[in-house]
Amino acid sequence: MRRDHSIPRGELHRLRHGSEVLQGNPLGDPSARELHVWTPPGWTAAERLPLLVDLTGYWGSGLGHTNWRPAGENAPERLDRLAHEGMARAVVAFPDCFTKLYGNQYLNSAGSGRYADYVCDEIVPFVEAQFNCGGAGRRGVFGKSSGGYGAAWHGLNRSDIWSAIAVNSGDMGFDVLFLPSFGDDIEALRKHGYSIERYVRHVESQPKIKDKDRMTLMNLAMSAFYDPDPTQFRNMRLPVDPYTAEIIPERWANWMKHDPVVMFDTLGENLRKLKLIYMDCGDHDQFRIHFGMRRFSRKLNAAGIAHTYEEYDDDHSDVDYRMDIFLPKLAAALSG
Repeated sequence: MRRDHSIPRGELHRLRHGSEVLQGNPLGDPSARELHVWTPPGWTAAERLPLLVDLTGYWGSGLGHTNWRPAGENAPERLDRLAHEGMARAVVAFPDCFTKLYGNQYLNSAGSGRYADYVCDEIVPFVEAQFNCGGAGRRGVFGKSSGGYGAAWHGLNRSDIWSAIAVNSGDMGFDVLFLPSFGDDIEALRKHGYSIERYVRHVESQPKIKDKDRMTLMNLAMSAFYDPDPTQFRNMRLPVDPYTAEIIPERWANWMKHDPVVMFDTLGENLRKLKLIYMDCGDHDQFRIHFGMRRFSRKLNAAGIAHTYEEYDDDHSDVDYRMDIFLPKLAAALSG
């Protein structure tokens, strides 16, 4: 069912892509994956449209964004409506980057795999060849939460590929985002002898994963992206002492190197190459991400790099409606 059946429908193409860079990845995750691509109503390859790539938040996948939703719109239905309302035409790709860590940060890591290379060097050229879209100056990447982190990371590190980014509640300001939650993570591990493997095995053996465990699993997984330890279960190790919760300086430093606010100091000039930098966040994000977003925006301002940063009256959850704001901006910026 759709909210409005009178709106012209684009087409959702369900493709299969076999990755080379994900073969032999550290987690043993599949290298052949489904890939969904939306084209606007009446699309033909002769149009040569811009390409937008969706990076979903943690616990998500591009396939989840295209799935039917009982209340509200999934991404293709939203795109149909936005196209009907006048959004510039674009092709939108929804890659599947899910891992045994229950999500992705969309970078290359010895703990998870080469997912930055997967997106930039395999998915982008594959979609462009299939749909005659994108190309230099006509590629944009967007995402929320971990996907927002991915969009920021790609803007900082791969401005050779991307020309526009949209960061919705993107993970940054790691000290205020992660440090307050490590105590809760240790308490979750305590009942399992402080063993990450025993804890994860226990959670995965249960008939459902509780919300509190979802948060702990996500925090544990961040170590595999930012500070992987190949001697540990799924390459995960918290950067704190499990008894006192004291920070282990060398391990925490490895996390902080991946904070976009910190990366800006060495990579920020790459953002000047972009046609559009759009960022937004709820002004009472329950993970305190708005503080990191404010820091990032302040650094952009100090460097004189044009961008838009908006805060809105909401928290971190169920904010897909913000796509109504930034997807048209991305498509317009890349259509010139």
